[in-house]
Amino acid sequence: MVKGLREYFPMIRTKNEILKEIRQEKNLNDLFDSWKKEQQKEFLDFTSGMKGVKILYDAFFKEIFNPEIKPERLEALLSLLLKQKVKIKCILPGDNSRIADESSLLIMDILVQLEDGSLANIECQKIGYKFPGQRAACYSADPLLRQYKRVRGEKGEAFCYKDIKKVYTIVFFEESTDNFHELPDDYIHYAKPQVDIGLEIELSQKYVFIPLDIFREKLYNRGIVTPLDAWLAFLSVDDPEWIEKLIQQYPEFVPLYEAVYAICKNVERVMGIFSEELRIMDRNTVQLMIDEMQDEIDGMKELLGQKDELLSQMDEKIRQLEKRLAELSSG
Repeated sequence: MVKGLREYFPMIRTKNEILKEIRQEKNLNDLFDSWKKEQQKEFLDFTSGMKGVKILYDAFFKEIFNPEIKPERLEALLSLLLKQKVKIKCILPGDNSRIADESSLLIMDILVQLEDGSLANIECQKIGYKFPGQRAACYSADPLLRQYKRVRGEKGEAFCYKDIKKVYTIVFFEESTDNFHELPDDYIHYAKPQVDIGLEIELSQKYVFIPLDIFREKLYNRGIVTPLDAWLAFLSVDDPEWIEKLIQQYPEFVPLYEAVYAICKNVERVMGIFSEELRIMDRNTVQLMIDEMQDEIDGMKELLGQKDELLSQMDEKIRQLEKRLAELSSG
């Protein structure tokens, strides 16, 4: 029986201690009271060790896997996912010109350059959206084009397309789309562009898709079997019982959890992290509703033909949702 994560990480404070600090600061108290009751409970649960922290929150992930401080952590994860030894050269800035609604669909996004010159873009979606392949292709196109412009600028007339290195797009889904669930035994999918059988052409874009909800189902049935299982459990499991199993089987994850709970000691900072994640998830939910409503409208148009009044009502709902999404994005 699990006694709670405070047994393993003494720096974790109790709910009462955390709540007392929140109530003593007006700005923190007002922010806390603006959350729904279930959101307040979720925040207190993970900061007090009653549940695990969502490691894939952007701020937590970038702190724990910061290549400038602890490159070996992200290198270990990428080496297992890409099935080759990788060494990180540097972290690259995101692209501010990225389409606004595309970036809002993500809850984590980090781009690194590897020692061999290739790029790895690691992303996480809270909710799996429609057309994951098309979206991933767009995500991959951006760093590929940026690499092309940079390398061509550096080499000038000496530039050769052989200088373009691979771009890996690695997408974690906390909740994956239906097509992933058609293969319930598989939680890692590798993809790359293909040409006709027999023709060998080196194409630069490669993809890895990891539906973490399917991984967790496999985990609960068979346990932690491989080092990659351990990393995926660290990234996606918030059940204290499974966190206990993970650190007992792989004690090297203890320092990572200690780093997470060191962040949680700063209540103001972690409340800001949680609040931002709530805003992102709210935008994601609205965007998903818009996608689903658009599908419904398209179906109505095909089936009902001239039912203009009904379609007008549906279009109005879409406009209302888009307005709400715009308000959330500007908030």
